[in-house]
Amino acid sequence: MSEPANPQPTLAAAGAGPASGRQRLRLIALGLAVLAAVVAALWLDTRSRIGSTQEELARRLRDIEAESREARAVARQAQEGLREAQARLSAMESRLAESQAQHSALEALYQELARNRDEWQLAEIEQVLAIAQQQLLLSGNVRAALLALQLAESRLSRSDRPQFLVVRRALARDIERLKALPTLDLPGMSLRLDGLIASVDALPLAYEERTAERGRGEAGAAAKAGKPAEPQGMAERLGSEIWRELRQLVVVRRVEGQEPPLLPPAQAYFLRENLKLRLLNARLSLLTRNEAGYREDLRAAQGWIQRYFDARSKAAQGALAQLKQLSSATLSFEAPTISDSLDAVRGFKTARQRK
Repeated sequence: MSEPANPQPTLAAAGAGPASGRQRLRLIALGLAVLAAVVAALWLDTRSRIGSTQEELARRLRDIEAESREARAVARQAQEGLREAQARLSAMESRLAESQAQHSALEALYQELARNRDEWQLAEIEQVLAIAQQQLLLSGNVRAALLALQLAESRLSRSDRPQFLVVRRALARDIERLKALPTLDLPGMSLRLDGLIASVDALPLAYEERTAERGRGEAGAAAKAGKPAEPQGMAERLGSEIWRELRQLVVVRRVEGQEPPLLPPAQAYFLRENLKLRLLNARLSLLTRNEAGYREDLRAAQGWIQRYFDARSKAAQGALAQLKQLSSATLSFEAPTISDSLDAVRGFKTARQRK
């Protein structure tokens, strides 16, 4: 009885079923449409992004290719520069090798020249010292030996080579030894003797000077006594002239004290020549350091000038004064040697030749 009383709800339920199905289909279709729209939108967005990405990628690839080309160009330039640098380096190395070879050759040449220059210098110094040694041994010329030593020392000092110190020390010792010796001016004394020899011919003889003085005295006495009157007649004048001539032929004088000897012209000539020989012998004895012969010749020369020449004349007084000064010089002393310097130079040369 209950079921026939509610017939409408059943019909409503039967009519509502198809309507809800269509609605669901619409919703599904709408959802599918929305989904398709979303998917389409997403696909379009993705495609646009992919396109832009491709364009960006293509742009970047183009940039990379451009940069790559530039890099390749720079690399080529760098390689060319490297090759040029290597070529230049090779050229510089070859030039450096050539310069080193030239430097080595120049150094060897310089060493050879320096060695030869040292040998030449030592040979010159040895020659100078040998001559100075001969001067010392033969004539005792200390001044010449001292000048030779000082010349050798100055040459070695200008070179400023440390290997020459041994030779310079030996030279310094010999120089000090020679400076300590008494000074004797042999060249000056020899020149003074030469001057005396040249002045011998001008020395007045004592007899001639005193004869002239007596003649002047007699003439003065005759003038004081008064001149006799001239004879007036011819016979008287002739007799007076004959008497005057006879008085001149014979002269009688009184000799008081020691008179100088009367020398004929030939003996006067030989007197002067013998005096020159005495002075020449004194000069030779001076150069050979023969003090005994030197003093004897000077003493004989002084005696001859005082005896045969007018000692009161200026020429004779000057000659006697010079002879006295020359006689006061001392010639005898121990002749020094410079063997230390010669031995040092020769030893140094021998040591260099052995190397």
